[in-house]
Amino acid sequence: MATQQLGTALITGASTGIGAVYADRLARRGYDLVLVARDEARLSALAERLGRETGRKVEWLKADLTAKTDLALVEQRLREDESLTVLVNNAGMSVAGTLVEGDIDRFQTMIELNVIAPTRLAAAAARNFAAARKQGAIINIASVLALAPELFNGSYSGTKAYVLNLSLSLQKELEAAGVRVHTVLPGATRTEIWARAGVNVDGFPPEMVMEVDDMVDAALAGFDQGELVTIPSLPDPADFERYSAARLALGPNLSRNRPAERYRTVRADAA
Repeated sequence: MATQQLGTALITGASTGIGAVYADRLARRGYDLVLVARDEARLSALAERLGRETGRKVEWLKADLTAKTDLALVEQRLREDESLTVLVNNAGMSVAGTLVEGDIDRFQTMIELNVIAPTRLAAAAARNFAAARKQGAIINIASVLALAPELFNGSYSGTKAYVLNLSLSLQKELEAAGVRVHTVLPGATRTEIWARAGVNVDGFPPEMVMEVDDMVDAALAGFDQGELVTIPSLPDPADFERYSAARLALGPNLSRNRPAERYRTVRADAA
Protein backbone atom coordinates (compact mmCIF):
# COMPACT_ATOMS: atom_id res chain seq x y z
CA MET A 1 0.00 0.00 0.00
CA ALA A 2 1.10 3.55 -0.65
CA THR A 3 1.86 5.94 2.18
CA GLN A 4 0.19 9.15 0.98
CA GLN A 5 -3.35 10.07 0.07
CA LEU A 6 -4.61 6.64 0.99
CA GLY A 7 -8.17 7.80 1.45
CA THR A 8 -10.70 6.23 3.79
CA ALA A 9 -11.33 2.60 4.72
CA LEU A 10 -14.83 1.49 5.71
CA ILE A 11 -14.72 -1.55 7.97
CA THR A 12 -17.75 -3.60 9.01
CA GLY A 13 -17.83 -5.57 12.24
CA ALA A 14 -15.30 -3.02 13.45
CA SER A 15 -16.07 -2.82 17.16
CA THR A 16 -14.05 -5.87 18.16
CA GLY A 17 -11.96 -8.79 16.92
CA ILE A 18 -10.76 -8.90 13.33
CA GLY A 19 -12.51 -5.67 12.36
CA ALA A 20 -11.03 -3.70 15.25
CA VAL A 21 -7.52 -4.90 14.45
CA TYR A 22 -7.95 -4.01 10.77
CA ALA A 23 -9.04 -0.55 11.94
CA ASP A 24 -5.95 -0.18 14.09
CA ARG A 25 -3.55 -1.35 11.38
CA LEU A 26 -5.09 0.69 8.56
CA ALA A 27 -5.18 3.86 10.68
CA ARG A 28 -1.49 3.39 11.50
CA ARG A 29 -0.81 3.00 7.77
CA GLY A 30 -2.39 6.39 7.16
CA TYR A 31 -6.02 5.66 6.31
CA ASP A 32 -8.93 7.61 7.67
CA LEU A 33 -11.68 5.29 8.88
CA VAL A 34 -15.42 4.72 8.92
CA LEU A 35 -16.16 2.06 11.54
CA VAL A 36 -19.43 0.15 11.24
CA ALA A 37 -20.94 -2.16 13.87
CA ARG A 38 -23.89 -2.52 16.23
CA ASP A 39 -22.10 -1.80 19.52
CA GLU A 40 -22.20 1.99 19.87
CA ALA A 41 -20.16 2.12 23.07
CA ARG A 42 -17.31 0.06 21.66
CA LEU A 43 -17.36 1.92 18.34
CA SER A 44 -17.17 5.27 20.08
CA ALA A 45 -14.32 4.16 22.35
CA LEU A 46 -12.34 2.64 19.46
CA ALA A 47 -12.83 5.69 17.27
CA GLU A 48 -11.69 8.02 20.03
CA ARG A 49 -8.60 5.92 20.80
CA LEU A 50 -7.51 5.48 17.19
CA GLY A 51 -8.07 9.12 16.39
CA ARG A 52 -5.99 10.14 19.40
CA GLU A 53 -3.18 7.65 18.78
CA THR A 54 -2.87 7.99 15.00
CA GLY A 55 -4.10 11.49 14.21
CA ARG A 56 -6.41 10.09 11.53
CA LYS A 57 -10.02 11.07 11.03
CA VAL A 58 -12.11 8.24 12.49
CA GLU A 59 -15.90 8.20 12.14
CA TRP A 60 -18.26 5.54 13.35
CA LEU A 61 -21.65 4.43 12.14
CA LYS A 62 -23.92 2.28 14.27
CA ALA A 63 -25.65 -0.22 12.00
CA ASP A 64 -27.17 -3.68 12.15
CA LEU A 65 -26.42 -5.11 8.72
CA THR A 66 -29.29 -7.59 9.00
CA ALA A 67 -31.72 -4.63 9.13
CA LYS A 68 -32.63 -3.35 5.65
CA THR A 69 -32.69 0.30 6.64
CA ASP A 70 -29.28 0.15 8.32
CA LEU A 71 -27.77 -1.81 5.46
CA ALA A 72 -29.14 0.71 2.97
CA LEU A 73 -27.43 3.57 4.84
CA VAL A 74 -24.05 1.84 4.67
CA GLU A 75 -24.58 1.05 0.98
CA GLN A 76 -25.37 4.70 0.32
CA ARG A 77 -22.16 5.77 2.06
CA LEU A 78 -20.17 3.32 -0.05
CA ARG A 79 -21.78 4.49 -3.29
CA GLU A 80 -21.50 8.21 -2.70
CA ASP A 81 -18.43 8.93 -0.56
CA GLU A 82 -15.60 9.67 -2.99
CA SER A 83 -13.01 9.60 -0.20
CA LEU A 84 -13.52 5.85 0.28
CA THR A 85 -10.80 3.66 -1.19
CA VAL A 86 -11.08 0.44 0.84
CA LEU A 87 -13.96 -1.73 2.02
CA VAL A 88 -13.21 -4.42 4.61
CA ASN A 89 -16.22 -6.77 4.49
CA ASN A 90 -15.70 -8.36 7.87
CA ALA A 91 -19.02 -8.43 9.75
CA GLY A 92 -20.23 -11.97 10.26
CA MET A 93 -21.61 -14.52 12.68
CA SER A 94 -21.64 -18.24 13.23
CA VAL A 95 -24.32 -20.63 14.42
CA ALA A 96 -23.31 -23.84 16.15
CA GLY A 97 -25.13 -27.11 15.74
CA THR A 98 -26.72 -28.92 12.84
CA LEU A 99 -29.32 -27.64 10.41
CA VAL A 100 -31.71 -30.39 11.51
CA GLU A 101 -31.53 -29.56 15.19
CA GLY A 102 -30.66 -25.84 15.16
CA ASP A 103 -32.74 -22.66 15.26
CA ILE A 104 -33.65 -22.04 11.60
CA ASP A 105 -34.27 -18.34 12.28
CA ARG A 106 -30.69 -18.00 13.55
CA PHE A 107 -29.43 -19.67 10.39
CA GLN A 108 -31.42 -17.19 8.31
CA THR A 109 -29.96 -14.25 10.23
CA MET A 110 -26.49 -15.67 9.64
CA ILE A 111 -27.12 -15.91 5.90
CA GLU A 112 -28.38 -12.32 5.83
CA LEU A 113 -25.24 -11.09 7.62
CA ASN A 114 -22.65 -13.37 5.99
CA VAL A 115 -24.04 -13.41 2.43
CA ILE A 116 -26.59 -10.69 1.67
CA ALA A 117 -24.80 -7.83 3.44
CA PRO A 118 -21.31 -8.37 1.99
CA THR A 119 -22.77 -8.83 -1.49
CA ARG A 120 -24.65 -5.55 -1.40
CA LEU A 121 -21.76 -3.68 0.20
CA ALA A 122 -19.25 -5.06 -2.29
CA ALA A 123 -21.52 -4.05 -5.17
CA ALA A 124 -21.87 -0.50 -3.83
CA ALA A 125 -18.12 -0.15 -3.23
CA ALA A 126 -17.21 -1.64 -6.61
CA ARG A 127 -19.39 0.84 -8.49
CA ASN A 128 -17.89 3.75 -6.58
CA PHE A 129 -14.29 2.62 -6.91
CA ALA A 130 -14.51 1.66 -10.58
CA ALA A 131 -16.48 4.67 -11.75
CA ALA A 132 -14.85 7.42 -9.73
CA ARG A 133 -11.14 6.67 -9.62
CA LYS A 134 -10.31 3.35 -11.30
CA GLN A 135 -8.75 2.23 -8.05
CA GLY A 136 -9.62 0.89 -4.63
CA ALA A 137 -9.70 -2.40 -2.78
CA ILE A 138 -12.38 -4.72 -1.44
CA ILE A 139 -11.16 -7.05 1.30
CA ASN A 140 -13.58 -9.91 1.97
CA ILE A 141 -13.14 -11.99 5.11
CA ALA A 142 -14.15 -15.58 4.42
CA SER A 143 -12.86 -18.69 6.24
CA VAL A 144 -10.83 -21.82 5.60
CA LEU A 145 -14.13 -23.64 6.11
CA ALA A 146 -14.99 -22.52 2.58
CA LEU A 147 -12.54 -25.27 1.59
CA ALA A 148 -13.42 -27.75 4.34
CA PRO A 149 -17.20 -28.01 4.85
CA GLU A 150 -16.81 -31.32 6.69
CA LEU A 151 -15.22 -29.55 9.68
CA PHE A 152 -18.27 -27.50 10.72
CA ASN A 153 -21.93 -27.20 9.85
CA GLY A 154 -22.59 -26.72 6.17
CA SER A 155 -24.67 -23.58 6.62
CA TYR A 156 -21.79 -21.55 8.07
CA SER A 157 -19.15 -23.01 5.76
CA GLY A 158 -21.57 -22.48 2.89
CA THR A 159 -21.77 -18.76 3.62
CA LYS A 160 -17.98 -18.57 3.56
CA ALA A 161 -17.77 -20.57 0.33
CA TYR A 162 -20.16 -18.02 -1.13
CA VAL A 163 -17.86 -15.17 -0.07
CA LEU A 164 -14.89 -16.94 -1.67
CA ASN A 165 -16.77 -17.57 -4.93
CA LEU A 166 -18.07 -14.01 -5.00
CA SER A 167 -14.56 -12.70 -4.50
CA LEU A 168 -12.98 -14.86 -7.19
CA SER A 169 -15.63 -13.71 -9.66
CA LEU A 170 -15.28 -10.05 -8.65
CA GLN A 171 -11.53 -10.25 -9.17
CA LYS A 172 -12.12 -11.04 -12.82
CA GLU A 173 -14.95 -8.54 -13.15
CA LEU A 174 -13.05 -5.60 -11.65
CA GLU A 175 -9.51 -6.28 -12.80
CA ALA A 176 -9.77 -4.03 -15.86
CA ALA A 177 -11.28 -1.27 -13.72
CA GLY A 178 -8.20 -1.19 -11.46
CA VAL A 179 -10.08 -2.38 -8.36
CA ARG A 180 -8.43 -5.06 -6.23
CA VAL A 181 -10.38 -7.83 -4.53
CA HIS A 182 -8.52 -9.61 -1.73
CA THR A 183 -10.01 -12.63 0.03
CA VAL A 184 -8.82 -13.73 3.47
CA LEU A 185 -9.45 -17.28 4.70
CA PRO A 186 -8.62 -17.38 8.40
CA GLY A 187 -8.54 -20.59 10.34
CA ALA A 188 -9.77 -20.66 13.94
CA THR A 189 -9.03 -17.19 15.32
CA ARG A 190 -9.46 -16.09 18.92
CA THR A 191 -12.41 -13.69 18.66
CA GLU A 192 -15.83 -13.32 20.26
CA ILE A 193 -17.57 -15.08 17.36
CA TRP A 194 -17.06 -18.40 19.12
CA ALA A 195 -18.68 -17.42 22.41
CA ARG A 196 -21.60 -15.82 20.57
CA ALA A 197 -22.15 -19.13 18.77
CA GLY A 198 -21.97 -21.06 22.03
CA VAL A 199 -18.60 -22.64 21.27
CA ASN A 200 -15.62 -22.63 23.67
CA VAL A 201 -12.59 -21.86 21.52
CA ASP A 202 -10.33 -22.94 24.39
CA GLY A 203 -11.56 -26.47 23.76
CA PHE A 204 -9.69 -26.53 20.44
CA PRO A 205 -6.13 -27.81 20.27
CA PRO A 206 -3.99 -24.73 21.00
CA GLU A 207 -1.93 -25.25 17.86
CA MET A 208 -5.09 -24.62 15.81
CA VAL A 209 -6.06 -21.22 17.23
CA MET A 210 -4.40 -18.03 15.96
CA GLU A 211 -4.38 -14.75 17.85
CA VAL A 212 -6.34 -12.07 16.05
CA ASP A 213 -3.42 -9.61 15.79
CA ASP A 214 -1.28 -12.27 14.11
CA MET A 215 -4.10 -13.16 11.72
CA VAL A 216 -4.70 -9.60 10.54
CA ASP A 217 -1.00 -8.81 10.25
CA ALA A 218 -0.55 -11.91 8.08
CA ALA A 219 -3.58 -10.98 5.97
CA LEU A 220 -2.22 -7.49 5.35
CA ALA A 221 1.18 -8.95 4.48
CA GLY A 222 -0.56 -11.12 1.89
CA PHE A 223 -2.33 -8.02 0.56
CA ASP A 224 0.98 -6.18 0.30
CA GLN A 225 2.48 -9.13 -1.58
CA GLY A 226 -0.30 -8.95 -4.16
CA GLU A 227 -2.03 -12.19 -3.21
CA LEU A 228 -5.59 -12.63 -4.42
CA VAL A 229 -6.36 -15.14 -1.67
CA THR A 230 -4.52 -15.24 1.65
CA ILE A 231 -4.69 -18.18 4.07
CA PRO A 232 -2.73 -16.83 7.06
CA SER A 233 -1.76 -20.21 8.49
CA LEU A 234 -0.79 -21.93 5.21
CA PRO A 235 2.99 -22.56 5.18
CA ASP A 236 3.31 -23.22 1.44
CA PRO A 237 1.18 -21.15 -0.95
CA ALA A 238 1.86 -23.75 -3.64
CA ASP A 239 -0.65 -26.01 -1.87
CA PHE A 240 -3.48 -23.58 -2.60
CA GLU A 241 -2.15 -22.99 -6.10
CA ARG A 242 -2.36 -26.73 -6.77
CA TYR A 243 -5.90 -26.80 -5.37
CA SER A 244 -6.90 -23.93 -7.65
CA ALA A 245 -5.23 -25.55 -10.65
CA ALA A 246 -7.07 -28.82 -10.02
CA ARG A 247 -10.37 -26.96 -9.76
CA LEU A 248 -9.75 -25.07 -12.98
CA ALA A 249 -8.72 -28.27 -14.75
CA LEU A 250 -12.28 -29.52 -14.30
CA GLY A 251 -13.56 -26.63 -16.40
CA PRO A 252 -13.54 -28.12 -19.92
CA ASN A 253 -15.56 -31.14 -18.78
CA LEU A 254 -18.09 -29.51 -16.45
CA SER A 255 -20.58 -28.76 -19.20
CA ARG A 256 -20.74 -30.92 -22.34
CA ASN A 257 -23.43 -31.92 -24.83
CA ARG A 258 -23.58 -35.55 -23.76
CA PRO A 259 -23.26 -37.53 -20.52
CA ALA A 260 -19.95 -39.07 -19.54
CA GLU A 261 -19.61 -42.60 -20.87
CA ARG A 262 -20.08 -44.22 -17.47
CA TYR A 263 -23.57 -42.68 -17.21
CA ARG A 264 -24.80 -43.72 -20.64
CA THR A 265 -27.31 -46.57 -20.73
CA VAL A 266 -28.98 -48.37 -23.62
CA ARG A 267 -32.63 -47.40 -23.80
CA ALA A 268 -35.09 -50.25 -23.99
CA ASP A 269 -36.64 -48.95 -27.24
CA ALA A 270 -33.21 -48.93 -28.90
CA ALA A 271 -32.30 -52.46 -27.89
